[in-house]
Amino acid sequence: MKKSVFINGIGVVTTQGVWRAEFFSEVRVLDHAITPADQPSYKGLISPGAIRRMSRGMKMGIYAAQQALAEASVTIPDAIVTGTGLGCSEDSDKFLRSLWENEEQFLTPTSFIQSTHNTVAAQIALQLQCKGYNVTYVNGGISFESALLDALLLLQTGEEEHVLLGGVDEIAEQTYAFLQAAGYIKADGIQETVKNNVSPGVNYAEGAQFFSMGASRMTSSYAEMIDVTLQNELEVSETASFLQDFLVANNFRPEDIDAVILGYNGDEKDDLFYNALQQELPLATPLYYKHLSGQYDSCSAFGLAAAAFVLKYQTVPPILYWNEKNPPKTTWKNILLYNQYKGKDHSLVVVRAC
Repeated sequence: MKKSVFINGIGVVTTQGVWRAEFFSEVRVLDHAITPADQPSYKGLISPGAIRRMSRGMKMGIYAAQQALAEASVTIPDAIVTGTGLGCSEDSDKFLRSLWENEEQFLTPTSFIQSTHNTVAAQIALQLQCKGYNVTYVNGGISFESALLDALLLLQTGEEEHVLLGGVDEIAEQTYAFLQAAGYIKADGIQETVKNNVSPGVNYAEGAQFFSMGASRMTSSYAEMIDVTLQNELEVSETASFLQDFLVANNFRPEDIDAVILGYNGDEKDDLFYNALQQELPLATPLYYKHLSGQYDSCSAFGLAAAAFVLKYQTVPPILYWNEKNPPKTTWKNILLYNQYKGKDHSLVVVRAC
């Protein structure tokens, strides 16, 4: 029999700042093409010398990881599992620019060494002196969900007791300029939100979200993690069967889902998938989050943090409602999350109140 898995601690560094009790009451809706994270002070957590050498992604990851572990009262996790779409792209940009400007001569290795995708997880392990299992998944829009699946397996099989799970992506000037030129990111100067989007591209951002996952329920626990499933490609017409198969596998009926958190990002083609799945759950309250987090490969981790918040405090912050008018609910038991990007890398995650 599979063991239960719980979200026991959360740490976040995003455009909305760090994780805190009043997080969703102080957020603002994003309306810029690219929005950097509102970063905290790293003094006392990272040495001044190291701070100067680290990219934003590394600093955000270390802070969020420490915050999640502290909330769960875990000193050293048994394993660290992370997901990232672009990794430490800021250091990659620096190295490639130096390579070009110096004509491939007299290059310093620091940026190259720190440009690998597993740098954040490695730095966290060094900081914590954690010598256990350490894996980073790089799988586009389901990078975080791939890491989540691994963390679930480690805990459900009893192989580990405490797993630090995270998703990190950072803004890199040159990389994001390429994405902007390709039409993935809105043009500079355009101020549109997810709901009033009319121009090509979406609002991009960056962030680090970490979760202290455990096989035992604690006083700090937010929710119980039930299951996750991944699918590379789907047609809009196939979302119904994708959802149905997942619900049946976990002994859920459509009416058992109290809320569905959808990855609406303002892209017309993307949102067709969310509309289709929402129609299959007419009794579930639709929620969304990318108007707060922005779009980036591992931003679905922000959606999981939002679901955990709702289940722990049994309230939905008004800023998360997709519709202006929602039927009143007093209890929230099961929440489903659905995310995909550009019609690929589909994921379904279900969490339950504990």
